Amino acid sequence: MLALFVTSCGSGGGGADTVSFKRDYWGHRPGPKGFTTVILDAGHGGKDPGAVSRTTGAQEKALALDTADRVRKKLGGKVKVVMMRSGDNFVDLDDRVDLASKRDGAILVSIHYNAGPSHLKGPETYWWRVDSHGLATRMQRGLEKVVPRPHDSRGQVRRRLRLTRNPNIPSVLVECGYLSNPSEARMCNEAGYRDKLASAIAGAILDQQRMGDSGTGPLPKPINAPPSRPTDAPGS
Repeated sequence: MLALFVTSCGSGGGGADTVSFKRDYWGHRPGPKGFTTVILDAGHGGKDPGAVSRTTGAQEKALALDTADRVRKKLGGKVKVVMMRSGDNFVDLDDRVDLASKRDGAILVSIHYNAGPSHLKGPETYWWRVDSHGLATRMQRGLEKVVPRPHDSRGQVRRRLRLTRNPNIPSVLVECGYLSNPSEARMCNEAGYRDKLASAIAGAILDQQRMGDSGTGPLPKPINAPPSRPTDAPGS
């Protein structure tokens, strides 16, 4: 049986400012403030290596887990952290959704590394639900401060993915960089660079916990779309 691994606990913000954030099917609401739990989902794993760099030979599943673990350590003592996987094991996407959707007062952050044409580079942050927009904005802002040049960013993308649409909690999917780009692949293979990425992700989480959507711009319009399925057309 699959299980979530609780790896650290904290006060979760506590006090009078803490907002009780319940699960919600649509997410047509402001983003969370004072949430108590962060679910970190290291992409791929086990039989699924994800993207593999031709430059360094690094596999996405290993880089994602390393980055997620660094985020966990940086969040330690400030919020409860739950790891979707803590080792090199495969977890089906729908199982990840089901496990994340069982928790109130939680957000989901799925961590990945990208692949595509070799000229593409930079971080991207995917979101779908209205209540995920503020967190996605904070994530992308933080990651853009890590890349060597400000224009080396792919921006925020509203996309109906299984890990952005289907969970009943605020959810974002972060692509930290392109392993198919030789220069970025070499950066992503450096522990120091991944630590900077992890700091940006952890900082965005803590800012959202403390301030909610304050300073992240107007809320987007809600979209009533069905859950994402494996049979959906790419980009739908």
